[in-house]
Amino acid sequence: MSPIIEQNAALKVHEVGGKAAALARLAQHGFNPPAFFVLSPEVFERAERCDGLDAALAKLGAGPFAVRSSARQEDGAEHSHAGQFDTVLNVAAQDVWSAANQVWQSGFSTTVETYRKVKSGGAAEGPAVIVQNMIDARAAGVAFSADPVTGQRNKVVVSAIAGLGERLVSGEEDGESWTIGTSVSGPASATVLNADQAQQIADLARRAEAVFGMPQDIEWAFDGAGLHILQSRPITTKLLPAAQPDNALTIFDNSNIVESYPGMVSPLTYSFAIDIYSHVYEAFVALLGVPKATITANSAVFGNMLGRIDGRVYYNLVNWYRALALLPGFSLNRTYMETMMGVATPMPAEVTDHIGPPPAQGLARLREYLKLAKVAGGLVWQAVQLPRTRARFYDRLNDALTSGFDPKTAGPTALAAEYRRVEASLLRRWDAPLVNDFLCMIAFGASRNLMQKWLGDKGVLLHNDVMIGQGDIVSAEPAQRIAKMGKMVADAGIVQALREHGRAALAGHDAIAREVQSYLDKFGDRCTEELKLESIPLSDDPALLLQAIAASAGRAPVPEHVVSAPDWTAFFPKNPIKRQFARWLIGWTKARVRDRENLRFERTRIFGYTRSVFLALGREFAARDLLETPRDILYLTTQEALGAVEGFALSANLKSIVALRKAEDAAAALRPDPPERIELRGPAIAPVWTDAAPETDTAKTRTATGCSAGRVTAKARVIHDPRTQTLTPGDILVARHTDPGWIAVFASASAIVVERGSLLSHSAIVARELGIPCVVGLKGATQWISDGEMICVDGASGCVERCDAEL
Repeated sequence: MSPIIEQNAALKVHEVGGKAAALARLAQHGFNPPAFFVLSPEVFERAERCDGLDAALAKLGAGPFAVRSSARQEDGAEHSHAGQFDTVLNVAAQDVWSAANQVWQSGFSTTVETYRKVKSGGAAEGPAVIVQNMIDARAAGVAFSADPVTGQRNKVVVSAIAGLGERLVSGEEDGESWTIGTSVSGPASATVLNADQAQQIADLARRAEAVFGMPQDIEWAFDGAGLHILQSRPITTKLLPAAQPDNALTIFDNSNIVESYPGMVSPLTYSFAIDIYSHVYEAFVALLGVPKATITANSAVFGNMLGRIDGRVYYNLVNWYRALALLPGFSLNRTYMETMMGVATPMPAEVTDHIGPPPAQGLARLREYLKLAKVAGGLVWQAVQLPRTRARFYDRLNDALTSGFDPKTAGPTALAAEYRRVEASLLRRWDAPLVNDFLCMIAFGASRNLMQKWLGDKGVLLHNDVMIGQGDIVSAEPAQRIAKMGKMVADAGIVQALREHGRAALAGHDAIAREVQSYLDKFGDRCTEELKLESIPLSDDPALLLQAIAASAGRAPVPEHVVSAPDWTAFFPKNPIKRQFARWLIGWTKARVRDRENLRFERTRIFGYTRSVFLALGREFAARDLLETPRDILYLTTQEALGAVEGFALSANLKSIVALRKAEDAAAALRPDPPERIELRGPAIAPVWTDAAPETDTAKTRTATGCSAGRVTAKARVIHDPRTQTLTPGDILVARHTDPGWIAVFASASAIVVERGSLLSHSAIVARELGIPCVVGLKGATQWISDGEMICVDGASGCVERCDAEL
């Protein structure tokens, strides 16, 4: 055997040792280790300088060189011998032979002898020696393709140091630590690496693992030419078993649900919402003819329609699609049915191709049409029965909310029993709102399309005016009553006092105080983000109401929006059949829209009552030292709270559960909102995402859904939280979403622009009652429009123009 073994021939461990063989193998697989050759151990048994050394060095280059050990047992799967042999760096060509002898002699040191006695056994022997081009490293270090401390195989651990890595390997200095899994995590103030470089090193370590078929511990270095691998050896510490492949796709999307549950959502609200969604949508598919056995078989689908990511609520779209695929007629028109999900980005083919039946053909198609006919018949019957269904729902609701039960004086057992009673009578029997909402959706779309087909643009305007501007919708009443109270406050001359002193300013103004109390008696459960159990209702803090009254007092009078009865004869002068059908359809749809809004107000009352029951339960837990404060119950799930009373709880240490979740939510609240859509593979417990750079939209005008006529040019005010931000009267409100708790800012706005919503959204209804222009569904409006810039809003066409923008 030649005493000098070139890089491409250094593949046999028994000849060149573990380190050299690993480097040669890496080079064969396209890696970029510094060029090297190996001096066999036998060459050092002779005292004279090795023949051919100068020629081998000249082939590598001018130097300097690194001289390293490569023992037969070094860098093995069981024992690494890491740090046991000498390494000599920055060696000039004339000193290589001396350095190589030093490295070979280190194989007989006391340190190596002790290591072998403890670890591997065997007699002392000198190692083969690697002579390698020296890397002029600006950064170097080590990386483990699996975490050697936790044993996890899905993380790469990188330690980096400026300059040569020898100080890190020897333990002289601590390195800068990075962890790379599905995301890159490093120090807050990194000085050696950036995230991209850490990812490159992780990729290098994973590639080395793939070559050797086991997790690797590598040394690496960056120089002017890029990243190099300096060595690779197996990780010898015990690791956890490799995870089995799991490529299941989960898609989270909040493009719709953010309007109902914006921002951070408490564990109590989230668990409550999961239960509500499960029962409501099981009832929905049953209404549409899905057999009970099928619903039971898919209970996991209905129980997992939501996800909570970094404290924010998302739809689990794959399960929504599974639920949709159960509906009769799905195989007849999959594409149309998919639009019912209402999300901005279509579902990937990976999902749509493997869920639900294939397109129906032949007899199967006929059977699907028969199923649809049966569903249609059932819906007609539900429509006929709707007045009775609604009346029974209101009876149950009034029984539940006017039973005389007082959460303020009830104990834990009574509070849990009260929640179970409301759950059984209302939350699990959501029939009237469910039936009416579905019929409303069908009737609204059908009547709008028909009016547009028969009357063109006039038909659309007629439809908007009749549907949105009807005065008997409960959502419109707050605006009307606030305007009335605003005039009373203005006439009494106490506008400024109301702004400065709140409700105390009403002392001596009994008529106004009675109006305020009457409003709170009816709308006290309404608040910003009213579907969240953690939200503070107006009954507890009426400050937003008082602000709205003061703002209304300073607002110029708005002409009352009067809805006149359509002149059907003028619209259809020659076709009495169309005239009668249009009149009937519009009237019936209008009733469904009215009932939809009125029933949603009743939902607010039910949620408000539920809030009072759980907060009272929190009071009782705090009184028994189970929680620190009553509102800590918001960090428990509904089942944890009820289980603590009813006996099925898993842990009595509720304080620790609360402390953990408080810490998690506090950290999540400081981070930006996750993206609108997140896709992940395998277990969905800890999704990760890459923060996308915000898109820059330089357009001067954009168009969305206009739902309240009028044209206004004024300063835009971008509002994210109406509890902490206000409008100057006359500003245009620009928001991501709104809800009934935004009435304080509505009262000051000259126009409204909202990213979310539809013709039936709360923004549209209130804008019509206030007589101000409104555009909804303008995606990205809060990024496109800058706070304080002048914009023009046309509420009829849906056009929004940035007046200060330059083309």
